[in-house]
Amino acid sequence: MKKKILYTITFLLLTSCFFFIIHEEIHAKNRFDFEKDGDIFWDAKTEEKVIALTFDDGPHSKYTPAVLNILSEYGAKATFFVLGAHAEKFPDIIYRQVMEGHEIGNHTYDHTTKLSRLSQEMKETSDIIYAITGNRPKLFRPVGGEYNNAIVRKAKENQLHPVLWSWDQDTKDWNDTDYKTIADNVIRNVSPGDVILFHDAGGNREETVKALPLILDYLAEHEYETITVSEMMKKDERITEN
Repeated sequence: MKKKILYTITFLLLTSCFFFIIHEEIHAKNRFDFEKDGDIFWDAKTEEKVIALTFDDGPHSKYTPAVLNILSEYGAKATFFVLGAHAEKFPDIIYRQVMEGHEIGNHTYDHTTKLSRLSQEMKETSDIIYAITGNRPKLFRPVGGEYNNAIVRKAKENQLHPVLWSWDQDTKDWNDTDYKTIADNVIRNVSPGDVILFHDAGGNREETVKALPLILDYLAEHEYETITVSEMMKKDERITEN
């Protein structure tokens, strides 16, 4: 009798989970739905010549300071989507980023793509950033740019807003791309409101570091201003109209 009751409860739980997954899939939204609802931010609709430079996977003991030195030289601002494990290891770099006017975002604790761990890693990383800076991050970048209803929901539960990047502004610096190609791709596609994806850790980022001055020279020459993602969101006509 007890086994029968246990089997029945197990069956009902599995059935409930199955229907929940089906419900999520049926009601899954595409990019345009998420963008229209303001649930995920890709880039801004604006006439202002502003660009948001973003860096994932850091901080790194070598490459992040090199990036910061270049940004400082050009008076440029960026948003760093950091891993909690790396922030824990290099709190001084996180502190420097904040003191130099950059924005810190959450990129999970250990680069997880497991939905079951996502909420906990979001919380851990936000707690670490708060302990270093005194401020909790407001933005979250999902690993690999993956997004769906469940990821957005977990981000909201952790008071985080998911941020991706402009479709034509993935520098692919994660794929051993040479610095001239990285710079050329950014420059060729640049337009007001772009959010550009770079990486300052997760591999050899020498090419990213070398590409950055070329990109910043072009932006300066064409009178583009570099701002944080949060600043960019405030300039999005689609958001300000709502």
